[in-house]
Amino acid sequence: MLTDRSVDIRPFSIEIPDAALEDLRSRLERTRFAPDIVGAGWTYGTPTGYLQEMVTYWKDNYDWRAWEERFNQYPQFVTTVDRQDVHFLHVRLAHQEAMPLLLLHGFPGSVLEFLELIAPLTDPESHGGRAEDAFHLVIPSLPGTGFSGPTHEAGWDTDRMADAIAEVMRRLGYDRYAVQGGDMGQFVGCALGRQDAEHVLGVHVNAATYGFIPWGELPEEELTSLTDSERERIERLNHFNTEGSGYFQIQATRPQTIAAALSDSPVGQLAWIVDLFKEWTLPEEGSDVIPIDRDVLLTDVMIYWLTNTSASAARTYYENMHSGKWDPPSEVPTGVAVFARDIAIRRYAEQSYNIVHWSEFDRGGHFAALEAPDLLVEDIRMFFRTLRQS
Repeated sequence: MLTDRSVDIRPFSIEIPDAALEDLRSRLERTRFAPDIVGAGWTYGTPTGYLQEMVTYWKDNYDWRAWEERFNQYPQFVTTVDRQDVHFLHVRLAHQEAMPLLLLHGFPGSVLEFLELIAPLTDPESHGGRAEDAFHLVIPSLPGTGFSGPTHEAGWDTDRMADAIAEVMRRLGYDRYAVQGGDMGQFVGCALGRQDAEHVLGVHVNAATYGFIPWGELPEEELTSLTDSERERIERLNHFNTEGSGYFQIQATRPQTIAAALSDSPVGQLAWIVDLFKEWTLPEEGSDVIPIDRDVLLTDVMIYWLTNTSASAARTYYENMHSGKWDPPSEVPTGVAVFARDIAIRRYAEQSYNIVHWSEFDRGGHFAALEAPDLLVEDIRMFFRTLRQS
């Protein structure tokens, strides 16, 4: 239940003190790197050799101020909901026919993911679309992440985040709005579809997992009924459960323990985040290189580091796993974009969601807004075209 009904929306600008950047540089210069196994690559996690190269670049070439200026070219605001600050970018167009659209990031992402989507979604005619495809954009930092700042109370699961963001949309005066989200943003977006259904036109998701995949081990008879692409997704899901879920288990059970390391060591924060980017992106065939620019990777890490939100971002996993809730089915129109590294399967999604749009792509991965923004933008346009007259 929301308790703070303040309508105070405050302009916000990112202005990191020089002292914070100087402290970061000092820590990077004094990094003690872990011994590594020669030739192991990424087998054991983020390799020391990779980290050493990234830290050298971070110290000597990376320019936070340039990224700060890029963020600040867009209108940003903060409002307090349920005793928690919520930061958001708000790009509102002059013509009233534009559809309000929430863009919700996941973990270990941030509002950074959506910078390349702002122009094509707000000015579609200049980016291969039609004038009627235009959106007003609201891009929040999820409570407990980035410039929303740390949470300081227990209970900030994705349902509570959804309530807070619904209140933000109410304060902005949007009676009907659309939602797009991936990863943790998928959870929040689907929760909005259930908890604020009278105001949500539809929910578009990517990097969809829980609610869009089978629960538990599949019997052999069911496995044989799957298509080749569905079986590949089941294999990726099984690999995640056995080899890729270490971060999940730690954050869902002992988030404050790992946060002590991440909040004290920028290189530890880098290694933690980059490992997930390496696992979840789709590199070029035959390549072992993360297909995202290193300045973008470092900026995402910087957002977590400078705001000291490692602990509260990790605690979201704990709160979700200990909430005791079981999500009811959703009747809100739902569209799903399945990129090449995603694991959503339509037959399972239809058990809980009103699936009215389903697209599958042979490129892109978990961070679709960074890896395949052209595909994501067009899929968002296609889905919401059918709902604009609702």
